[in-house]
Amino acid sequence: MKKTIVGVLCIAGLIAQDDYFVPVSSIGGYGELHYNRSQSGENTATAKLDFHRFIIYYGYAFSEEWSFKSEVELEHNFVQDGDGELELEQAYVNYHTDSFGFQAGVILPSVGLINEYHEPPLFVSVERPEYNKYVIPTTWFGNGAAVYGKVAGINWRFALIEDLDGDEIGKGIRSGRAKGYKSTAYDMVKNLSAYYTGISDLRVGGSFTMNNAPTSAYFTTDEDGNNIVNEADTASVGVKLIEFHAKYDANNIYAVLEYGQISYEHNPLGYESSGGYYADLGYNVASMIGLKGKLMPWFRMSNYNRGNDDDSVDYSIQRFGLSYWPHPQIAFKADYGTHKKA
Repeated sequence: MKKTIVGVLCIAGLIAQDDYFVPVSSIGGYGELHYNRSQSGENTATAKLDFHRFIIYYGYAFSEEWSFKSEVELEHNFVQDGDGELELEQAYVNYHTDSFGFQAGVILPSVGLINEYHEPPLFVSVERPEYNKYVIPTTWFGNGAAVYGKVAGINWRFALIEDLDGDEIGKGIRSGRAKGYKSTAYDMVKNLSAYYTGISDLRVGGSFTMNNAPTSAYFTTDEDGNNIVNEADTASVGVKLIEFHAKYDANNIYAVLEYGQISYEHNPLGYESSGGYYADLGYNVASMIGLKGKLMPWFRMSNYNRGNDDDSVDYSIQRFGLSYWPHPQIAFKADYGTHKKA
């Protein structure tokens, strides 16, 4: 029996430093403590206190162009018997110049506003918007590589990462994330994104992502007993995600809009599409009351459908809250809202 193995070897080690560059290590991180009280119908309300996320970041700059960046996340304080999560969300070598860059390792696809940049001070609510869970499966990460750059004020990026798990796709793609664990690379997720920041404090962009996600039926055997690609519909699930987003944060005004739509081929649950949107609007009133930092009352409207026009998985959300930033990287938040089937 003849076996062919193709591999790519990455070697990291000591490198000669630039004559005038001093290597720099950076350590950072963040945490989120949440109190959530929720009630469904006439049922007794539940109240939970959860240290939802604890993240440690480590980076090292070898030179002005070459660096290493990583992020490890612990969810819900500990990991035991299937509860809690410990994940390597980012770990990649980065090459960067003024106009071009390259990344390889554990990376994030560029989808929406929050997947790449999801630190709590960057959004107004206590929890991330439901849109960024059920439409865009934040945080979405995987093994792969990306190239990026900037042309005429437009930032672009193309990422190629591991396949989604076709067996786990159904009411959206969140459960299909492989998270780098025994992931496959038969078709690869292709993610192309671009955004414009030529107007001060305004970001407008979008992305297109696609994958033929292999299922457990991806291979079959021929009459000689050899493994071959299965041509049946059940062999893979076609996924195409298109999203648009805009954010303005200046002159005391905060406004965000995100919209996304996913189309499927051969979804195991029979759905042909899912998607949704959310819109946030807030105003900083700190200067009106002589308060240092930023104090913002805000309002959100949102809707997402996890499968076609199936009313049983169609939800509408109205939420309002008050968020305070004593420092740009520290946030205290409170919000209240309703989450109803449409």
